[in-house]
Amino acid sequence: MAVRMCRLLRAKVAKNASFYPPRISFCTKSDDWPVVKIQDVERFIEDCMTKVGTRSAHAKSLASNLVAADHRGHYSHGLNRLDMYVHDISSRITVSDCEPKILSERAATAHVDGCNLLGPVVGDFSMQLAISKAKTAGVGLVTAKNSNHYGIAGWYAMQASEQGLLGMSMTNTSPLSVPTRGQKPTLGTNPISLAAPAKPGDDFVLDMATTTVALGKIELHDRKQIPIPNSWGVDEQGKESNDPKVVIDKGGLMPLGGSEMTGGYKGYGLAMLVEILCGIMADADYGPNIRKWRNTDRIANLGQCFLAIDPESFAPGFRDRMADLMHTCRTLPPAPGEESVLVAGDPERQHMELCRRKSGIPYHPNQIQFGKQLAEQLEVTPMKAL
Repeated sequence: MAVRMCRLLRAKVAKNASFYPPRISFCTKSDDWPVVKIQDVERFIEDCMTKVGTRSAHAKSLASNLVAADHRGHYSHGLNRLDMYVHDISSRITVSDCEPKILSERAATAHVDGCNLLGPVVGDFSMQLAISKAKTAGVGLVTAKNSNHYGIAGWYAMQASEQGLLGMSMTNTSPLSVPTRGQKPTLGTNPISLAAPAKPGDDFVLDMATTTVALGKIELHDRKQIPIPNSWGVDEQGKESNDPKVVIDKGGLMPLGGSEMTGGYKGYGLAMLVEILCGIMADADYGPNIRKWRNTDRIANLGQCFLAIDPESFAPGFRDRMADLMHTCRTLPPAPGEESVLVAGDPERQHMELCRRKSGIPYHPNQIQFGKQLAEQLEVTPMKAL
């Protein structure tokens, strides 16, 4: 059955049929959304991936990553991306028949070949290697090449913070961002994440793109047919545009900060920082050499960087000072019209608390329908909404 399904899916790809269903359009209110238990979402993702030929362990790595994204409220990088991973495996543009391998290694560093495996498989392997080195050498820095889309960057950084370490994760991506003063997409959204341990269950978790917004947010505005705010994107001449379709089809994203006048060159610089550590240092593709987003005519060969640091290698009391700084920010008097000052990780914790109260993850009805369609196509048991 699995072989037959893989052949059917590959046939669709070969005929250039659109296997991808319409992307999901989320609204901001989830009060009335159907709820699915976390375990059932994980099961569904694993079933879909193994049905198209993914190793069970690899499917579990992917499922854990995507569910963590939805659980934390980052719906653009969770179940909403499952069809992309299904397509990559079924079309054999991404493989699942081997494991990542270490190309070179020293006490605190390593260079990994991801062997064109699923990004979360490469990311988990590399982050765990960095953590192991940090526990013995005080710091662990691992770069990986031949990787793929690896989900939310924070997933890997949090693996370190959960063990009392500082964790950093970053990746280059398909060229979507137009450099300051330019007019052609040349760099990716190139996300950066830092997770720092504080009080148990209250770590600092920064997870940000180096563009003003991720592509997914502009896609959502396009589907809703509403303009995008200033500083999000430019047209084919590099001029700021409020038309999401123009930005997606002809232009590109703006660096974090927007125009040069409002500091966009700083976001441009951060994107270059990620490109240097991930693309160039890892010997992966970089900048405009990376394949275009959702183009599967060749492998992605993304570069990624993972860092783990043991704070006990330095001054004692890191957790207490980290917690104090977070408390200081949270107890600042809020600006007029605002309820409170947040720190990185607070919005995600609020969404996780919502999931706890609802006994599962709330999904937009369109996402539930997409899951049913995918389940039917792959002949797996669909998710069950509460």
